[in-house]
Amino acid sequence: MTSPTFAPRVFSGIQPSGGLTLGNYLGAIKRFVSMQDEYPCVYCMVDLHAITVWQDPKDLVHNTRELAAGLIASGISPEKSILINQSQVPEHAQLGWVFNCVARMGWMQRMTQFKDKAGKNAQNASLGLFGYPALMAADILIYHATHVPVGEDQKQHLELTRDIAAKFNHDYGVDFFPLTEPVIEGAATRVMSLRDGSKKMSKSDPSDASRINMTDDADSIAKKIRKAKTDPDALPSEIDGLKDRPEARNLVNIYAALNDQTVEDVLAEVGGQQFGTFKPQLAELAVSKLSPISHEMARLMDDPAEIDRILAKGAAQAREITAPILSKTYEIMGMVR
Repeated sequence: MTSPTFAPRVFSGIQPSGGLTLGNYLGAIKRFVSMQDEYPCVYCMVDLHAITVWQDPKDLVHNTRELAAGLIASGISPEKSILINQSQVPEHAQLGWVFNCVARMGWMQRMTQFKDKAGKNAQNASLGLFGYPALMAADILIYHATHVPVGEDQKQHLELTRDIAAKFNHDYGVDFFPLTEPVIEGAATRVMSLRDGSKKMSKSDPSDASRINMTDDADSIAKKIRKAKTDPDALPSEIDGLKDRPEARNLVNIYAALNDQTVEDVLAEVGGQQFGTFKPQLAELAVSKLSPISHEMARLMDDPAEIDRILAKGAAQAREITAPILSKTYEIMGMVR
């Protein structure tokens, strides 16, 4: 339970590694938008995390701006929330080093995402990839963030963030860092591939038909949904009927998340329908919700100077929070200021 001495604040970040998808929107960004009306929020393009694997510099510049454009077009308001590029706020990396010295090797070695990303040749992975979770903890705790909206795949990293905060507090006899709470909710927190309902929707999938890109136009969105893999059975009226039907569950989840409904409510409406009837309804809904975002993203990308201005303003706002927290961290540790 988060200490009541910490004022609520939300932090979350997305890597600017290119290709925002419907999975990013429904699994994260849509929640970001709603949370900014309830809490002070900081949303971050985590480019320092992106370079744990090699990035083409020109691509990184483009992808960072495109991600910022996607967040703004989806409804993140620079007037309500702080929108930043991670490397423009140096306190992230500075606290990240402190946490490298707090975290234990055994904790890092248990991180399943490192094992997944490093693959069989872990010795060839960057040290940054191995230490990624300590920097993620710093991203969160440099704002004393109390809540982080994440997908299930990041829950282990949030647990590590809590472990690092608890160890720092214990080692120095303070109650300085909050024990951040993950926020995992929503009908489609894990959006699956349109071609294989057992796999997460991914920008790295070689098949463009497997995902809806946030830059897709209306025709592309509708076409991909019409061609999405399904099974021959009608949709059930009860949620138990989706068991062992991953593609059906995925499309119902997407419909529910786009329309701000529960899965149960959707099935109460569409139970008994064949996919030939349901898919056009889903396509129409997706186009109505996503096309305005892709249009606004394109408009913003035509004015990169405006995106850069927004990010510079966000960095200045962020440093008003992060600089005092880092300074106090150093003071607690005995570093002469």
